[in-house]
Amino acid sequence: MTFEVDGVAIAVFCALFLLVTVLGFVAARWKRGDLGLLDEWGLGGRRFGTVITWFLLGGDLFTAYTFIAVPALVWAVGAGGFFALPYTVLVFPFVFLVMPRLWSVASKHRYVTAADFVKGRFSSRGLATAIAFTGLLATMPYIALQLVGIQVVLEGLGIEGEWPLILAFAVLAAYTYTSGLRAPAMIALVKDTLIYATVIVAIVYIPSKLGGWDNIFSSASQALPERDEPGALLPGTPDAHVAYATLALGSAMALFLYPHALTAVLSSRSQDVVRRNMSLLPAWTFLLGLMALLGYMAIAAGLNVTDPNHAVPALFADMFPSWFLGVAFAAIAIGALVPAAVMSIAAANLFTRNVWKEFVNSDISDRQESQIAKIVSLLVKVGALAFVILLPTQFAIDLQLLGGVWMLQTLPAVMIALYTRWFHRWALLAGWLVGMVAGTWIAASQDFAPVWEVPVLGVTAYTALVALGLNLVVATLITLVLGGRGRADDRDETRLEEYDELVETREPAPTVGAGVT
Repeated sequence: MTFEVDGVAIAVFCALFLLVTVLGFVAARWKRGDLGLLDEWGLGGRRFGTVITWFLLGGDLFTAYTFIAVPALVWAVGAGGFFALPYTVLVFPFVFLVMPRLWSVASKHRYVTAADFVKGRFSSRGLATAIAFTGLLATMPYIALQLVGIQVVLEGLGIEGEWPLILAFAVLAAYTYTSGLRAPAMIALVKDTLIYATVIVAIVYIPSKLGGWDNIFSSASQALPERDEPGALLPGTPDAHVAYATLALGSAMALFLYPHALTAVLSSRSQDVVRRNMSLLPAWTFLLGLMALLGYMAIAAGLNVTDPNHAVPALFADMFPSWFLGVAFAAIAIGALVPAAVMSIAAANLFTRNVWKEFVNSDISDRQESQIAKIVSLLVKVGALAFVILLPTQFAIDLQLLGGVWMLQTLPAVMIALYTRWFHRWALLAGWLVGMVAGTWIAASQDFAPVWEVPVLGVTAYTALVALGLNLVVATLITLVLGGRGRADDRDETRLEEYDELVETREPAPTVGAGVT
């Protein structure tokens, strides 16, 4: 489908983009602190309250690509695209139980990354490096997909070429370097407001132009079975039910293992802030369900797009007046900037703390640590930009499907380790390696399809859960052979015992280098 240039929409889009650019630079003066310290630059001084954390987590987890990809999947295959709804329903109760405990440990010991926690928990540099490597590996294509979201929006405005994309990420790089995590936290306020407004207007206005919801669902039920990959309003076979359920469960277990999700959680000022957010974030699940319905609306509108990712832009361009089209497209584009910024900061934190400091310069000062993180955040954005420009978009999307497979292999060393030290450190490392290799091989053999027909069980399940099962089996067997816990010496034993006496205080985390708040 070819999109026409719309001057009014472009003007509104540029005005809103300029607004968030200004906010990104102003954020350096918001909740002032010494941005020469990694705690301040990379975690906002660990001082974000309930409201800011809610906006930041919402902007971080519900990305521009979610706005584009979920309706696109519903447009293409029907009910299968709704697996994101039960997965976000499952994730928040799970995280409500786990994350306050992890926040407590990280706050007490000034940990910035999951790899910091693993190194402290097991005194294993190898296992911590594996966790850091996994986070970096999964984050790069995820950042690239935010670019795909911006690229689709720019195409919807009729803007061709790579230069607008390069300009957008140059601006993002500049204010992230200057303001750190404060920039996406402040911009998230605008981004989330725009997205809520856009979706609510769309869910009311578009059905009124398409003959109501009866006509929308009727059109979808007639069109989906005729697609090259037949779909339906409801999943049909028992095998599809298992695939659907395991996709939801596995995705829920993996989501908060991603470095950017942990970064947003650790920036909170107390356990209570984390708990309150896990209670309030389901409001985003409701919004996600409304977003998914845009796929059915695109079917009812009779839109003919060769790329499913263009379903939502084409729908908006066909239905909305020019001025609101600019607002809607700005919401999606800004929705890419917030998670991309947090992801690049999280990747920079990982590299600086768990690669550079660990293997290059262990005596690095706090200010040098922050400076390296800032530089790495720039390099990560450049790498993601080159990824999208130089490689086919489909390749980037395929790699992203591996993200959940990879991140779920860190669950035993991170989340399970919060509650038990039974696993041997070498067993966890061996299990991680088996899970990573098996998950990647299975996904590649299936052309990166997210589900796999498991020969032993005779069911089709999410590849990440299959790989995690192998991971846990290997880790358990090796632990039994080696005789339990992987302790180095008495000093290590003392250090590990600290974790069994977790800090239960609900006082705000102490800030480092904080100024006027």
